[in-house]
Amino acid sequence: MNREQRRQGLFAALEERILLLDGAMGTMIQAYGLGEDDYRGQRFADWDHDLKGNNDLLSITCPEIIRQIHDAFLDAGADIIETNTFNSNAPSMADYGMESLVAELNSAAARLARASADACAARTGRPRWVAGALGPTNRTASISPDVNDPGFRNVSFDELADTYEAAAVALIDGGVDILLIETIFDTLNAKAAIMGVKRAFRSAGVELPVMISGTITDASGRTLSGQTSEAFWNSVRHVKPFMIGLNCALGASELRPYIAELSRVADTRVSAYPNAGLPNEFGEYDETPEDMAAVIGEFAANGLVNMVGGCCGTTPGHIRALGEAVSGVAPREVPELPARCRLSGLEPCNIGPDDLFVNVGERCNVTGSAIFRRLIEADDYAAAVAVARQQVDNGAQIIDVNMDEGMLDSEKAMVRFLNLIAAEPDVARLPIMIDSSKWSVIEAGLKCVQGKAVVNSISLKEGEDVFVEQARLCLDYGAAVIIMAFDEQGQADTVQRKVEICKRSYAVLVEQVGLDPADIIFDPNIFAVATGIEEHSSYGLDFIEAAREIKASLPDALV
Repeated sequence: MNREQRRQGLFAALEERILLLDGAMGTMIQAYGLGEDDYRGQRFADWDHDLKGNNDLLSITCPEIIRQIHDAFLDAGADIIETNTFNSNAPSMADYGMESLVAELNSAAARLARASADACAARTGRPRWVAGALGPTNRTASISPDVNDPGFRNVSFDELADTYEAAAVALIDGGVDILLIETIFDTLNAKAAIMGVKRAFRSAGVELPVMISGTITDASGRTLSGQTSEAFWNSVRHVKPFMIGLNCALGASELRPYIAELSRVADTRVSAYPNAGLPNEFGEYDETPEDMAAVIGEFAANGLVNMVGGCCGTTPGHIRALGEAVSGVAPREVPELPARCRLSGLEPCNIGPDDLFVNVGERCNVTGSAIFRRLIEADDYAAAVAVARQQVDNGAQIIDVNMDEGMLDSEKAMVRFLNLIAAEPDVARLPIMIDSSKWSVIEAGLKCVQGKAVVNSISLKEGEDVFVEQARLCLDYGAAVIIMAFDEQGQADTVQRKVEICKRSYAVLVEQVGLDPADIIFDPNIFAVATGIEEHSSYGLDFIEAAREIKASLPDALV
């Protein structure tokens, strides 16, 4: 069976039943009681770092153990097994001095899982699939590790995207059917993974189904970086995952309200693979297969899930029990949700036809606020952050940030300010509008924001090729876009020109780029009003008439 046949089989199976994911690779490895020499093998006998605990390395040094674990989960009924690659990325492998092995580890693990899945399919006559696991790394792109400097980051978006791309290319080459971006505690890391995966698809010339799974870290119902479930979904939905879900951190009972929330807001399939309860005082997991299956069975009976499995502490016994609990239960029906511009900071901001004006706070703009400009020029970022807080207090629903000043290093200032306000919960809960006339500044800002931002702005001013390139990058970063009514001939000044340019832009964005129409926000240009100059007398009315025509003829777009 080739990859395309397996893909078709996967989606056919998803229509018929709730699929079963495997359980905890780490838990199973611990049961073998391996020592330092087992991890090293012959190849790494003289390696200058301790290697015990580097479970991903076992795909090279003890492949027979990894095959046995895959086989055990498949025998327990798993439809999908994950590659042993949770930590096969450069930041995690740096702990062992093995950053150079990222591609090899992913390739070796993918081939082991593929061999197990194919052998089981041949033996049982039932197809099995392989998910290439892309773990979260041991760094966080949204949070400073230095309590004295909330703007500091010890990993960059580009570093993460590069290592995820290398891992994804190797997983694809090794024969996986799915790419699984999992255990997401920081959505900015996940967005870097999405960027790396998209690049990998382009370089490999193949596109696989993508599955995304976040982790809620405690009873607050938020990720470690502070996002709610719906805000998390808004931030990653641009990759159009065939499955969104939650795993790890919490047991099934504690995870239920957040799975229910995802099930309500996601117009794709939903998965849940929790831990076997909460860890005890020894860090072990006590929830029995029967206990876990009872809770997961209720998820299924209430139409919340399309796939279930296990995370920390789960064994083939747990997976077998889960399979029995969901057997014969219909999978969740994917809802058709109304078109909305779905933005997010730490919390969602959904804009639809019944909403009133959305207030954009524009005081964090060096071209629009002399006070803010002076603060940034004086390097008084603490006071500049207070300006953002004040705007939130005064009712802003989106915060615009602009650093376009000739005397500033605009990229550096944009990054510094966005990193600082990410540490301010009252500000960070709102979506960010990244505002610049320089694409390099916009892109630098997009690499700092874990939520779904708004880019202000792009246009046809430099021609269609540049417009398409920038729009595709906005989509890859998961941002909505403001489109200026501006083309190669200049800025639109009449109703006819405004509408023509917006219609042309809309067609390019939707048909060529694949942007969601609800993520397009048009700026039809309002020129000076009440000047007393006769030539200006229709400018206000022209704007209103253009807005009316845009709303009537370009479905779901905003103005």
